[in-house]
Amino acid sequence: MSTTDAVTFWDGVYAAGPAATDPQPNHLLTEAVSELLPGDALDLGCGDGGDALWLARRGWHVTAADISDVAVARLADLARAHGVGDRVVAERHDLRKSFPPGEFDLICAHYLHTPFDLDRATVLRRAAHALRPDGRLLVVDHGSTAPWSWNSDPNLRYPSPREVAAGMDLDPATWRVERSDAPRRIATGPDGRTAEVTDHVLLIHRTA
Repeated sequence: MSTTDAVTFWDGVYAAGPAATDPQPNHLLTEAVSELLPGDALDLGCGDGGDALWLARRGWHVTAADISDVAVARLADLARAHGVGDRVVAERHDLRKSFPPGEFDLICAHYLHTPFDLDRATVLRRAAHALRPDGRLLVVDHGSTAPWSWNSDPNLRYPSPREVAAGMDLDPATWRVERSDAPRRIATGPDGRTAEVTDHVLLIHRTA
């Protein structure tokens, strides 16, 4: 599918609902990085911006990237409204074609899934190489399909965190897997329904 199709799809996903006024961060982000000293962060697939705003409020300087112009524009407005406009830079990137420049102390990619072709292993490998020494890459994927998911394919298989790490083909002398597990939780969908879901969590530390 074309880039135009992907942009149109994701713009439609965000435009279909009202702009968030106080989006909440993913709890696995707050759990994983609360004790890290603030630095430069990259949020890949920033969506409504809950993670970017949470990081900015804690002193991080955040580059927030998304393929959707709607998501990016909304987050830029929201960051200013929340008084962190000087610590959040929202940029549109189609990760098949461009990647935010710079080096980072933290890169997070929450639910970077798409119905369009995306070489995730290449994107995540590039993210790992964009870490500064002692930086961390947090990848949180779906491990199960929620009832409200846009992808309801019953045959869909979600790679394990270890499989995702293996696909990145990183040198263990430079990058170390700090966490690789599949916690379960009760999630609430956009229509208020709840369901038990599985997350796949991968945390990689650049040691050199």
